[in-house]
Amino acid sequence: MKNNLHDQVAAYYGQTITTSDDLKTSACCTNVEYPAYIKQILSDLHDETMAKYYGCGLTIPSQLDGLDVLDLGSGSGRDCFVLSKLIGEIGSVIGVDMTNEQLDVANAQKAYHAEKFGFSNVEFLKGHIEQLDELGLSKSSLDLIVSNCVVNLASDKKAVLQGAFDLLKEGGEMYFSDVYADRRVPKKVAADPEVYGECLGGALYWNDFLNIAKDVGFTDPRAVSTDKIVIEDERIAKVVGNINFYSVTYRLMKLPKLESDCEDYGQAVRYKGTIEHEKEKFVLDDHHIFESGRIYTVCGNTYMMLHDTRFKEHFDFWGDFSTHYGIFEGCGGAAPFSTEDSKAEGVASCC
Repeated sequence: MKNNLHDQVAAYYGQTITTSDDLKTSACCTNVEYPAYIKQILSDLHDETMAKYYGCGLTIPSQLDGLDVLDLGSGSGRDCFVLSKLIGEIGSVIGVDMTNEQLDVANAQKAYHAEKFGFSNVEFLKGHIEQLDELGLSKSSLDLIVSNCVVNLASDKKAVLQGAFDLLKEGGEMYFSDVYADRRVPKKVAADPEVYGECLGGALYWNDFLNIAKDVGFTDPRAVSTDKIVIEDERIAKVVGNINFYSVTYRLMKLPKLESDCEDYGQAVRYKGTIEHEKEKFVLDDHHIFESGRIYTVCGNTYMMLHDTRFKEHFDFWGDFSTHYGIFEGCGGAAPFSTEDSKAEGVASCC
């Protein structure tokens, strides 16, 4: 079954779809507003690299100097080449893909981009993202793993996330965009080759994704951005029926001390405004946006995501974990019992 699915997806992206114009929905090619500095890099990329790009979000986080990065389902290499430019000569970028036609495009343009940038730090490997342990990479060796609308195509999503977790260093992150559904996609819908190839059939129900991510070790998944997917193709729209699909960019941190809920330890942070291209504000996720110079109280998990990662030097920190004040207000689950005085007159106490 896995081999059949791999063959089906490889054929769709290697032969059925030859450029992004051939796609029938916006799922694998949503409209993304790129910041000016990324637009400039994109303008330098080879035309073939751009034409054969398929993605559903912006999977280029900030503070990339010197990082070692892996791109899952790298396709024509577009995101790899953007990362290459931003990371610089000291870091490295590895792209992994299973589609020969896409790998041929990526490898054919390596020399072009090396000449454009003045250095070469990109390598492309053939492989399946469900089998990252077979790439020959060392565990806990990577700073960042990215992926752009590919995990939904994998036959075993949990294996992908587990492999990514194992390859990341402590404090590293998986920053990726993918397609999610508002309910579990029926097998008869997923079995449609075109629906699957358009990144819809294999989309996880969002709550199943969160549970899988937490199960492999990414304890506190953070959504960065969300866009609803528009399905304009009549046949595909009829097949998927009332299922709603969304393109979501997630940030998954490998931090073993993260807690299952947002706990309050009386901590605060202040962004220094020192990350290139994010001078005015730093976006950790869609509900943690830090304006430069302003002090924010934060939960313990957010504190660790800033303090125990590559972002540490760009923040001032107050507090530690010595005193716990309960759930962080407005950011955690409610107590499983009433917090009001529920002693009614005439009701006996148990002690």
